[in-house]
Amino acid sequence: MLARLAVSALILSVSSATAQELGDPHLNVIPRTAKEAARIAAVTAPTLDFSAASPFEEQTAGAATVRVRNNSDAFSQPSANIGFDGELNFKVGNGLFRKLWVSSPSSTLASDGLGPLYNARSCQSCHIKDGRGHAPENADETAISLFLRVSIPGASTDGIAGIEDYLATLPDPIYGTQLQNFSLAGHQAEYRLQIDYEEQEVALSDGETASLRVPTYTAADLGYGPLHPDAMLSPRIAPQMIGLGLLEAIPTADIVANTDPDDANGDGISGRANVVWSMEYDQPMLGRFGLKAGAPTIKHQSAAAFAGDIGISSPLFPTPQGECTAAQTACLEAPNGSEGGNEIENDALDLVAFYSRNLGVPARRDVDDPEVLRGKEVFYDTGCASCHTPAFVTHRLGDQPAQSFQLIWPYSDLLLHDMGEGLADNRPESRATGTEWRTAPLWGIGLTERVSDHTYFLHDGRARSLLEAVLWHGGEAQAMKDQVVEMPKQDRDALIRFLESL
Repeated sequence: MLARLAVSALILSVSSATAQELGDPHLNVIPRTAKEAARIAAVTAPTLDFSAASPFEEQTAGAATVRVRNNSDAFSQPSANIGFDGELNFKVGNGLFRKLWVSSPSSTLASDGLGPLYNARSCQSCHIKDGRGHAPENADETAISLFLRVSIPGASTDGIAGIEDYLATLPDPIYGTQLQNFSLAGHQAEYRLQIDYEEQEVALSDGETASLRVPTYTAADLGYGPLHPDAMLSPRIAPQMIGLGLLEAIPTADIVANTDPDDANGDGISGRANVVWSMEYDQPMLGRFGLKAGAPTIKHQSAAAFAGDIGISSPLFPTPQGECTAAQTACLEAPNGSEGGNEIENDALDLVAFYSRNLGVPARRDVDDPEVLRGKEVFYDTGCASCHTPAFVTHRLGDQPAQSFQLIWPYSDLLLHDMGEGLADNRPESRATGTEWRTAPLWGIGLTERVSDHTYFLHDGRARSLLEAVLWHGGEAQAMKDQVVEMPKQDRDALIRFLESL
């Protein structure tokens, strides 16, 4: 039975759209039986017992869970259940993920095509050790894993057929959809990212205080003239890479079931699904990946990153000049590596996607620790689990056993939520508004410092700790944030201790 069915001619509101209409990234799905559906409902139901860890909770990614390494390679292990052949493909994909691309023409024909404008020379340059990127530490450090997206408002005629409530945007006529801060010799980089921070003190209960750094982003030293007067800029940091294949394997119906755009249950949470155009399947599909759920599949996300970040063409994004626009004539006329085909072809792109799909999620730590259990209870009691949905069970997949029928604990509903003006980028993306962001998966978050040597969180790395990340929550999460501010210090510490165990 095919899980990815034809898209309806009209997708109305996502609350009424079916999973079939939104599509599914898997073709070889074995349908669930009624008995299995009942078991799944029971095992993923919110816990009411905080005296001990939930069954199977330590195995964050089911059979794909990997042991915790005490070094920076904690996020770079292959899923535990991919087998010998899978490990071979994983290693080849890793090589492509780490490959440094070079300019054309070059004697290394398999590696040329970089730029001419780019943000990085390899995937690994941004996703260092497969972990989170970081903002520049000071004015002298060049941004590598943080860049600015850019667009201008579109007209109603710029919508996409089949996606209702699409918020039309267009590329900046000179700079495209992404600003590149590196360039090949003989070409001008598009900009220099400038970040200015202002400290904002927050009073907490029991005499504690916290300080938030409020960023202002400037596209400085523009290389090709001014931005469009209506240009909308959005900072984006490279997210961690673990568990992506398992997120892709969550049934679309299970994600859509959690949408509540009109807050019908009155809990203040209005999760919405983003609907985006799939370059892989040539149809509208549920967005799952990216900070605003702007990509429907891992392969689509990988190809888009090759195009925008490195300037490498692929079957999904075949323009060999990457993000060069019609106004950047020297960029368009520069040599490229696409003679006779794309700069990365489908087989290699599939291997990169396989690598990304099978980066293992480390096991939970200290699941039975009393403080962790108390923090888990605080997490549930304050309503954090309303968006950070703890558990799902993936599809039964006939061709992907590593992701098939696994009980996983990502702590995300993969939906869009209004996070308030404090975190707003004021730039739409498909159906996502300027204040909405996809709920970030929390698995592995407690290992961030071990992997990335920092504790910077949120879409632009502004939060310097998990507590700061919580305190930035607004909009639908304002009531939860207020409870964290007002709760006894002991409970606040326990909440952070629980997050560190994930």
